[in-house]
Amino acid sequence: MRVSLRKKIGILFQPKIQAAGNLASELEKVVKDLGASAWVCSSWEEDKATEHVDGTDLIICLGGDGTMLRAARIANPSSVPILGVNLGRIGFMTELSPEEVLEQVPALIEGAGWVEERAMLFAELVSADTSPLYALNDVVVARGERCRLIRVKTSVDGEFVTTYKCDGVIIATATGSTGYSLAAGGPVLHPQAREILMNPIAAHLSLNTAMVLPSDSVIEMEINTTHDARLSLDGQIEMPLIDGSVIRVKRSPYDTRLVRMQRPALFYQTLMQRLEKRE
Repeated sequence: MRVSLRKKIGILFQPKIQAAGNLASELEKVVKDLGASAWVCSSWEEDKATEHVDGTDLIICLGGDGTMLRAARIANPSSVPILGVNLGRIGFMTELSPEEVLEQVPALIEGAGWVEERAMLFAELVSADTSPLYALNDVVVARGERCRLIRVKTSVDGEFVTTYKCDGVIIATATGSTGYSLAAGGPVLHPQAREILMNPIAAHLSLNTAMVLPSDSVIEMEINTTHDARLSLDGQIEMPLIDGSVIRVKRSPYDTRLVRMQRPALFYQTLMQRLEKRE
C-alpha cells in the first residue's frame, strides 16, 4: 500500500560505522535536492533525535539490528515508519542495502513501500519511580556479574505459574524471537504475530521450556536473590534489581512500523538466509 508524499525525512546512523556516517550525509543531500526536508542524528543520541521526530514522515535507519532497536524507541510513541538499511552483520529487521536506498530515495519520498507493524513490549519496575520502558525485542531479568542463579517467581494474569531457578527470564516479542530468545532455545514466531514469549535462561531443576502466551497477557516477575541482578531492555538499556524487585510486562499500546519494499512472502526465505549468516 502506498502512502502520501513524505515531506520530512529523518536519517539515523550508527556512529561507530564510518560508512553509515558517510551515507547519512549523501542521503541528506539527495533528499533535500528532491525538495523534502531532512534531519540527521546519531542513533546513540536518542534524546536529541526525539526532538526532531514531530512531523517526520519517515526515518531511514543506517546500521544493523541494534540501530533499528534504537530507532524503534525514538519513533515511539509517534509511530513514525522506519526503513532499515543494513550496514551491520546480520540485519534481521533491515530492508535495503546502501546502494539500493540511494536508488530508492525518489520513490520513498513519493510514498513507495508498504508498512509492516511489529508488536512492542511495555515494562515497569513496580514501586519504583521510573519512566515508561519500551522494548521491540525483549525484556530480560537476569543475574548480575556473579555466576549464581536467581529465583524468579512468575505469574501470568495474576495466576502463579512457577518459580524459575535460572540465570534469567526473557520476555520476547515475535521480533525478539530471532534474537536472545532463539539463542536460549526458544521458538521463532512470524514477525507480525502478537503472542508473547516467556523463555527461561539456563533453568536448573525447574521449568526449562519456553511458553507462548496470548497477546493480552500481563506477566509479573518477582526477583529473589542474595546478589546483584539486572533488568535489560533490548540489550541496550539496563537497570539494577534488588531482592524483592517486581517487574510487570505486557504488550505496548504502540507498534513499531517498518517500511518494506519486498513482498511479504519473502520472510521465510530471508529468515533462513540470515540464520545461515550467523554460522
